[in-house]
Amino acid sequence: MSRLLAVAITGGIGAGKSTALDAFRRHGAATVSSDEIVHHLLRTDPDVKRALVERFGEEILDADGVPDRERIGFRVFNDRDALDWLEKLLHPLVSREYLEWREQLAALPSPPAVCVTEVPLLYEVGGESRFDKVVVITAPRKLRKARRGGQQDDRESRLLPEREKVERGDFVYVNTGTPDELDAWVASVMAALTGEDAVGS
Repeated sequence: MSRLLAVAITGGIGAGKSTALDAFRRHGAATVSSDEIVHHLLRTDPDVKRALVERFGEEILDADGVPDRERIGFRVFNDRDALDWLEKLLHPLVSREYLEWREQLAALPSPPAVCVTEVPLLYEVGGESRFDKVVVITAPRKLRKARRGGQQDDRESRLLPEREKVERGDFVYVNTGTPDELDAWVASVMAALTGEDAVGS
């Protein structure tokens, strides 16, 4: 199988990780977000559904009998123990799904040179070892709060400080400009990544 360059995007809530992921897709990377994988698991994994119902009850199911993310989120929003339990349930499964996706990409007749995934809790769960490079998207706290509509988010207190992520990242972008500026920066990162890949192969 071909060797893919595996890249993670991480950063604070409201920094613009999803926007950056979209930009990587436009510039030729294969992409997936942890949110997309969680959505897939909720819809397709009977063990996940069973565990969620045992913990939270059938009221977290939607009309089709599928675990509903908003209902689950409401249950864990102010319950640290429940949130810890949910993360311990999902994170290993998300990692497994991501690694399988990466293997499937590598097995393609013409695989992409770079695959990128958005991992909000990358450093918090020690997931950086699964990636060749880490992209950190950051922004000032007030701006990130404004992007969330001014809402407080208790998850922020559970994350590593932004400055530590910046120190540990391979590529860092302070997302205070326009989407076009972010897109241009991502294009430069992709050029650097594919250049490194060519040199290393």
